[in-house]
Amino acid sequence: MSFMLAFGLSSIMLCMGMLLRAKVPAMRKLLVPTSVIAGILGFVFLNILSALDIDFGVGSDMYTEIVNNLFTISFISISLTDTPKGKESGTKSVAQGAFGMGIVWCLLYALQPLIGMGAATVVVRFSGMDNAYGTLVPFAFAQGPGQAAAFGKIYESYGYQNAGMVAVTFAAIGFCSAFLVGIPFAKKGIKKELAKNCGKIEEHILRGYFRKEEQTDYMVKDTTCSSNIETLTFHFALIGICYLLAVGISKLFALIPGFFGSSMSGLMFMNGMFAAYIVKWLMKKLGLDFLKENTLQNKITGWTADYLVVCSFMAVEVKVLGQWIVPIIVISIFITVLTAAVCFFFGKRFGGSNDFERTLGLYGTCTGTVPSGISLVRIVDPEFKTSTAVELGMMNLVMLFSTPVYILLLAMAAGEVTKSMLAISLLALSVVYLVLLKVFKVWGKKTY
Repeated sequence: MSFMLAFGLSSIMLCMGMLLRAKVPAMRKLLVPTSVIAGILGFVFLNILSALDIDFGVGSDMYTEIVNNLFTISFISISLTDTPKGKESGTKSVAQGAFGMGIVWCLLYALQPLIGMGAATVVVRFSGMDNAYGTLVPFAFAQGPGQAAAFGKIYESYGYQNAGMVAVTFAAIGFCSAFLVGIPFAKKGIKKELAKNCGKIEEHILRGYFRKEEQTDYMVKDTTCSSNIETLTFHFALIGICYLLAVGISKLFALIPGFFGSSMSGLMFMNGMFAAYIVKWLMKKLGLDFLKENTLQNKITGWTADYLVVCSFMAVEVKVLGQWIVPIIVISIFITVLTAAVCFFFGKRFGGSNDFERTLGLYGTCTGTVPSGISLVRIVDPEFKTSTAVELGMMNLVMLFSTPVYILLLAMAAGEVTKSMLAISLLALSVVYLVLLKVFKVWGKKTY
């Protein structure tokens, strides 16, 4: 019942957000996603109820749990999807953009916890909050609400109370930072004629839905007979199988002694990805992969993303965070300034004709998720005439270079690495990422 109440309430907020996006001119012009509007509405509503001590039957813990599980499902869905290879995916320019943006993302992934911990140290005397909470920032800003909840839960297993909520709060603020800074920057670029493909944004994109006469595309093709089993049912069944397999993988990791085993056991989203790859491989070997429908799988991923965002906002309870809310906001401001400075500095030095679009996409990704970056790119390149959107997808492979960072952060949370050693290691990794930018020639002269 508690889950269904949470689901129902977040659904109401999504419908209200969709209405506001369609009817409020300012929101249409800003292209604020419905999920963000809905999340803010839900955050305000639940915190007013909390302040008045009104029990609605659902709290922040349930929303944090939903975010955690939805994130695992989203990774399973992404991994079950076959990635089509476009003609431009192998070009030198696309590879250059993907590598440049990916390494800068890794650089920020190392710098954000360093600055977060430093900022937390400054404000710790006023809040009593352990400065280790500042290291949760990269899981939220650079990765999004799903990873924020997942890694926050691992921190909690090591004794950091309410780490999940703190991390999700960082993620919610990150989404706001993405659009509050990104949209004015996009408009400035249009005014200065840096965006060469902006054209006119179609009316249906502004309002956020298609009218009846505009609904010309079909969403999906059936791979099963509905008289037997719906195609959607089959795809959710695959996700369910992968989820159970992921639980088994987590239990196997738990058998490994030390923080590595316990940490990997807690990373359900990663184990879900492993499980999905196993299921996809088995289906291909058995000749059953024709039953998977890519478009539908992408729609399921999009469904999880929308609910992830709204639920991440609704998981934040100001009353629980108490006096920590001020340092969280202060740390977020520091991180926003850092992220904007790094993205805007390197973004104009990748060496491509679409460096302005890359800068926008990179900033949106480093403060929210890849969809946030694509939303900002759409403002200046509504028809995706540049390869920026493709590059944002490809840069996920380059992000694997960040693996040492999260291992160090989990080791610190587990008490295996001191904070001083963590800081030194993060600085060293930052230098490595800077060197890689030079070695692979994606840090050159200004292009705009």
